[in-house]
Order: sequence, then structure tokens, then C-alpha cells
Amino acid sequence: MLPPLMDINSILIIGGGLSGFTVAQNLRTRGYDGTLGIVDPDGIPYDRPPLSKAYLLGQKDAGGIALAPESWYTQHDVEIITGTARELLLAESKGPDAQGIGVRLTDDRELYADRIVLALGGQARTLPIEGGDLDSVLVLRDRADADKLRSKLHPGTHLAIIGAGLIGAEVASAALKLGATVSLIDPIDPPLIPAVGQELARKLHDMHTPAGITTVQGTPARISCAQGMHTVELVDGTLITAHEVLVGIGMVPNTSMAQVAGLETDHGIIVDEHQRTSDSHIYAVGDASRTRTTTGELLRRAEHWEYAMNTGATAAASLSNQELPQHGASWFWSDRHGVHVEGVGEMNAQGTTILRFIDDSPVAAFRLGEHGKLVGAAAIDGGLTIRAARRIIDRGIIVDPVALADPNIPLKKLAR
Repeated sequence: MLPPLMDINSILIIGGGLSGFTVAQNLRTRGYDGTLGIVDPDGIPYDRPPLSKAYLLGQKDAGGIALAPESWYTQHDVEIITGTARELLLAESKGPDAQGIGVRLTDDRELYADRIVLALGGQARTLPIEGGDLDSVLVLRDRADADKLRSKLHPGTHLAIIGAGLIGAEVASAALKLGATVSLIDPIDPPLIPAVGQELARKLHDMHTPAGITTVQGTPARISCAQGMHTVELVDGTLITAHEVLVGIGMVPNTSMAQVAGLETDHGIIVDEHQRTSDSHIYAVGDASRTRTTTGELLRRAEHWEYAMNTGATAAASLSNQELPQHGASWFWSDRHGVHVEGVGEMNAQGTTILRFIDDSPVAAFRLGEHGKLVGAAAIDGGLTIRAARRIIDRGIIVDPVALADPNIPLKKLAR
């Protein structure tokens, strides 16, 4: 472990999501004692996954989804600056007389630091169709979006959700509990094949109908609103009328500020394996960052919760001039209709799929790649299975396909 760099007396983190908070938390844990601040329009950083689940249902309030209590920031001398960054300010010179680098906020305040970490996240992807940008069309990216959505969900409300992926399915499940009726629209049947494989994707999507959700396979062509009712017209001419429409088709990384400042971007802010951008004084983490490896390979951008945490930890280690942490295979989770879904690795990698069944129903899927190595796994209500699968993937253990398929063999035995 190396000593902290002596010239980093101040660090400013732009964005208060999980990745930005993780940078601050890890910096203090690693012994950084310089000036540290987080800039975010919402103030105290909070967790996003509950927005489509417990927070939407009212089971948690704003305090319940905070990543740390307000007292933590006081105790660890982390300043919370409520505001929205508008522009990066890059010094012409990094010499001793330079003011440094900084950001200008939308209220024209200017903040400077020795290093800046961009934890900018993304914005909801809009439908590129007529009516896709209507003000009345809902999205779910932040707490204000969740508050607005919850205020509209009550008995008698018909909600049309465009996009039946993780967020769409989670909101559909929660909306039912709030008394709404739901139509779930997606051009793919079933969704989530790349994440969990064909068989589990089919099983998960088929849960919607018995729960009371109407699933519709189709591609929206236009959205209109008249007299308080929305109409979603599909390409095949089908019309779906609903009080409210939610679009959940992913996100677009916030790269414009970095791009205007001259940082390298390509569907994300390009970073190296230390999370450094093309300006070595500026780092980027979380959903908006995209890694180029030392061999020049540009990796696919990730948007999972754990990825945000991992990139934040890596940036903190790099800023502290300490050994970078090693992260395992990518992992995600989701909840719908009372079941818990987890996945690890790459279920869409080249190879073959091995299934585990209980009572003739698939409960886990394993993707075997080159030389029979496990490269991906997904399970329904199988957290221990996924935990063991991750160890197998990370260690490169060769496992017997017959044993993988046997529900009587705990996967942890195969991970030894």
C-alpha cells in the first residue's frame, strides 16, 4: 500500500448516487483527510433501487433510502452541496499559480478542487416517436419521479408501462399492490433473455398474467393525450388507452458536460482501469463511465447497482494511491410478484445453457462457455446458488454439467 498523494488536498464529487457516495465513503475509510464535497441537486445521497419497490409502495420514506444518515457526513467531514453542475472549469495550467479545476453550477456558483470525480449517472431514455416527449409521460430515475408516479397510482388508475425489463416489471408489480390496473408493453416476448436466459425469462414474464397484468407484445408508434387519457398506438394499429403512461426503456448516460469540456466520450465517459478520464485530474464513475482496458479494448458500459459501487471503490483507491480492489463477475437482482431474481456473469455469452428444475419448473440457469467454464448464472429465489456460482466463475472452476442440473446438489459444494 502506497502513501496518499500529497498534492490532492481537495476532491469534489459531482453526483450523489451510489457511485459518488461510495467514492466519499471509501476515501475516508482509506485515510484521506483532505477537503471532500459532494454536489447533487437532491442533497443527501440516496439509493435508487427502492424507488421502484419499497419507496414507491410507501414502505420506506426518504430517510429510509438514504445511503447514510445526515450525521455521517458531519462526522466524516464530507460537505453536501445542494446544486446542479452545469459546466466543468478546466485550468489552462496545472502549475502552482493555477486556480485549479472546478465546476460552475446552474446558479453560477463556482467550486474548485485538486481532483474532480464525475458521478453523473444518466437520464431516462425517451421514445423517439410522436408523443414520446409529452410532459404527461412518466419516467422513473429519481425520487421526484417516484413521488410523482406514486401520487397517480390508486384504485381505478390504468397504467400502461412501455418496457417490460427489470424496472418495468418491478413497477408493474408495485402498481398492482397500490390498486392500479396495468398493461405491460414490450416488443420482445419474453424480455430479459440476455440477462437470465430464455427459459427463466419465459417463466418470469409469464408471472404477470396470473397476477392480473395484461402483457402486450408490440412496438409503440405514437402516444397521444386528450381529456386526461393517454392512447398508446402500436405499429400494428393496436390502441391501448390508459390514465397514465410510464416509459421504462433504459437510460442515456449524462456525458454532455464532459464532452463540452473536451473529455473523451463514446456512449459514456471514457476512463482507464483507475477510473481516470482523458484528463488525469478528472475521474468518472458509475453509469456514465465506460472503461478502456490497458490493451485498448473498450468495454460495454454497465448500469447495475454493484457496478456503481465497484467503480466508486476503484476511484477512491486510485485517488489514495493505493492498490486497486479486485471485483468479481457482475451481479444484479430484481423483485416482482413476491419472487427474487438474481444473475451473475454473462448469460448471453457464447456457449450452452444448463437448467435446474424443481417440480418441472426451471429455477436456475447456468451458461457454460469455452472449455466448459461457467460464465453466467441466473436463479429465482436462489441467492445462495448465485453466490456459489459467482465463486465458481471468479475462480475458473470447471464443474460437471450433470451436477449443475441436479437440484439435490447445493452449488456451494461445486464451488470448493
